[in-house]
Amino acid sequence: MNVGTIDYFSLDHPLRHLASTISFNVRRKIFALFMKTMRPAPRSLVLDVGVTPDQTLPDSNFFELLYPYRNRLVTTSIEDASHLEQEYPGIRFVRTEKLDLPFADKSFDIVFCSAVLEHVGDYEKQRLFVAELFRVSERFFIITPNRQSPMEFHTLIPLLHWLPLSLHRAILRALGMEFWSCTENLNLLTPRSLRRIIDPAPCARIKNQFLLGFPSNLIAYGCSPPLQEASTLQL
Repeated sequence: MNVGTIDYFSLDHPLRHLASTISFNVRRKIFALFMKTMRPAPRSLVLDVGVTPDQTLPDSNFFELLYPYRNRLVTTSIEDASHLEQEYPGIRFVRTEKLDLPFADKSFDIVFCSAVLEHVGDYEKQRLFVAELFRVSERFFIITPNRQSPMEFHTLIPLLHWLPLSLHRAILRALGMEFWSCTENLNLLTPRSLRRIIDPAPCARIKNQFLLGFPSNLIAYGCSPPLQEASTLQL
């Protein structure tokens, strides 16, 4: 069901704005890759899944800031980010459910999805979510944090997430970070686990984005599988 505002950023953390500024520089490079690989035309209909109501951080809704064809951009989120329609005239916002997108099959030329996959739940829910992205789009561009990065940018604690998951989450609970200790709120992926999720997509590619020489994000992009193959992922 629809929910209120969720603090996915740890906004009260003293290093959040610094981390967000660094993140914005990384995301500019990711946006350049999107434009180079997806090559959207002025008439391409693009869906951005997972926009945020946050208006305080430099990297929030970076795609809307940078994308040139806003009159062909639809945005969606489980949170209320309707302010985007006023902030960026031409953009349309649709509030939606977490896994079920209220759009017709293959209704978008491209689906863009940044920093959402790690928040939808366990592996099965991640697989179903990606199947929805495939269903509504001809092509996809998905960004998610890389679990192999030495820094975990939600908690801003280095290396802890490299521990076995049960121990990692137990320590987060002990530190008072109950929200991030829950699988439904944070479930990081490695290149291998992301590959398993997007494997039905023909010729899909996974690229590492680096920060200071270390992998920070995983980027998966390519052509969405045909509807029949995408629908089998949901069975």
